[in-house]
Amino acid sequence: MAAWSDLTNDVLEYITSFLTFPDHCRFGAVCKNWRSVSKSRRYPPIPQLPWLVLEEEKETRKRKFYSLSDAKHYSIEIPELHGRYICGSSHGWLFAVDIKITGILINPFTREFFELPPFPPFCKDVDVNTLIEKVPSDYMGGPRDYTFEEMQARIVTKAILSHDPKERSDFTAMIMFGQMNTPAFWRPGDLCWTVVDGQDGSSYDIIYFKENFYVLSPVNVIYVVDFEPEPKLRVVGPQIELYSDALEQYLIDFDGNLLLIERFCGLDEGNPITNGFDVIEPNLEENILYEWYDIDGYALFMGRNSSIFVNASHFPTCKKNGIYFTHIIKSKFACHDFGVYDMTDKKISKLYSFEVFPPPVVLPVWLTPNTW
Repeated sequence: MAAWSDLTNDVLEYITSFLTFPDHCRFGAVCKNWRSVSKSRRYPPIPQLPWLVLEEEKETRKRKFYSLSDAKHYSIEIPELHGRYICGSSHGWLFAVDIKITGILINPFTREFFELPPFPPFCKDVDVNTLIEKVPSDYMGGPRDYTFEEMQARIVTKAILSHDPKERSDFTAMIMFGQMNTPAFWRPGDLCWTVVDGQDGSSYDIIYFKENFYVLSPVNVIYVVDFEPEPKLRVVGPQIELYSDALEQYLIDFDGNLLLIERFCGLDEGNPITNGFDVIEPNLEENILYEWYDIDGYALFMGRNSSIFVNASHFPTCKKNGIYFTHIIKSKFACHDFGVYDMTDKKISKLYSFEVFPPPVVLPVWLTPNTW
């Protein structure tokens, strides 16, 4: 029998079509010939469940990830992310902010990235970018007495893309920034972010759905972003009369259906902690709400990422009708509020045991690996 190292390239390439991304990396480490086949990238890795993007290791500065598919942590050297706070993910790309409140858009696995222009003012009275030039070397004493490390986590609260930059060069990036979660957008070649006017209050969430950006307000008004003749928000159809005590709300494109996800909380040692979700389909044309009691065996992944859904039957370790969520309450006792909610039995379980892996100290973000 021929040695494994002597297998022909076409056989080896076919083998790679059955591998996940981590296994593809292991495949390339076997020998010189296998490494050459791995680098040819004829077949992409098979689909995986979303990964969690965690903090960086203090000693090595490697970025930590958690793979839900194989329940393993990975530490990856990504110099572009050193010292940066992850404020969003979309199409497998990360939005990251550094201590000087400048940002990049990066694919962490291919290392492709875009430098982003300075962010708009944090609020009407404080221009963060101007203030940066006047701060002392220890970066303390930021706006409203925040440290600049804390400002990293507050300047951008959500960031998404219209398309994968590897597939379309004319993509649009949209963020919610500052005190009011104001929407603003940027396109490659723009020298600055363009703020979108037309909203009286703050924003809860933003989504790209059927070739348009939609913005959700805390009073359940849904806006569409009009770019011409000038950028502004326009109310979409009759408004949703939804009176809810949900702490947070999200929009998701669920296989062509626009869904509104509500996160409800109880108290744990005085901190709000997730205890349930509602899934609602708003009909904006007829002003009707449809409550969903399950999601047909799928799973949702909610947080600062562009909301993700997967067919749970394709992944043995994925909970059907599960809502995977990430949220961390910053407090004296650091309440780590992330897990998975089962819409069938209305119970919440942990993603993994903290006895095995220490809990994160920054907000984890879901990421769909986009490795090729």
